[in-house]
Amino acid sequence: MNRSYFHLHLVSDATGETLIAVSRAVTSQFQGVGAIEHVYPLIRNKLQLERAIAEIATAPGIVLYTLVDKTLAQELETACQQMGSPFLSVLQPIFDSFQAYLGTVSASRPGAQHMLNAEYFKRIDALNYTMLHDDGQLADDLEQADVLLMGVSRTSKTPTSIYLANRGIKTANLPLVPGVPIPSAIYELKRPLIVGLLASPERIVQIRQNRLLGLNAEQDTSYVDKFSVAEEITESKKLFRQNQWPIIDVTRRSIEETAAAIIDLLKEQRQKQDDLNE
Repeated sequence: MNRSYFHLHLVSDATGETLIAVSRAVTSQFQGVGAIEHVYPLIRNKLQLERAIAEIATAPGIVLYTLVDKTLAQELETACQQMGSPFLSVLQPIFDSFQAYLGTVSASRPGAQHMLNAEYFKRIDALNYTMLHDDGQLADDLEQADVLLMGVSRTSKTPTSIYLANRGIKTANLPLVPGVPIPSAIYELKRPLIVGLLASPERIVQIRQNRLLGLNAEQDTSYVDKFSVAEEITESKKLFRQNQWPIIDVTRRSIEETAAAIIDLLKEQRQKQDDLNE
């Protein structure tokens, strides 16, 4: 199927991450259509906005923006009207709903969500911990983790760990290697939520083959043998079930979906711990 493309201009007074996430979520719902993204971050004065408008004029398309400065927002809307480009303030409907419900107006601070507050430093701390405890490193320091992910090679342990760290969750991960027992200290852990990750043998073999191709490595190995991989997965599943660790099949899940399931499990674990401590 041939894809058609359109220009999508994202104008933000902060990083533009909100606009990128929203626009991609919407664009993904239209089959056969792709967006050519033009991102204009940190637009906070008239000169910066004029430069963005000049670029929009060279490739007209849909304009989405998050500008809390009403003067800049009005100037952008006027320019879009003149060039015939549809435009939308992505956050304004949400602001209006909040203001109506809360009975107060917003502070209109560009980039306020990126302020260096306690939550920000919590995420940095979690990311530092996660990077140091990737792929079985520092396995004697896992009691400090919020989550410990386990699984055979290529079950998305590292990207899932990093995603969780960006949510402020200290995450370690441990690979399950055939013939290599996991550290005995794992069975004594009290604090971390231990989650087992699984995937179908076909999916694991496919990912491993692509990895070996990228490394120009030999393909004739048990690492990509379907029967050997199936045995690895069977043994990992047995380990998880014997220890009553929750299991997530990542075969058809995105990193975001896997992380969301883990966060729900973590909330349940912490609620149970709180109930026991009352």
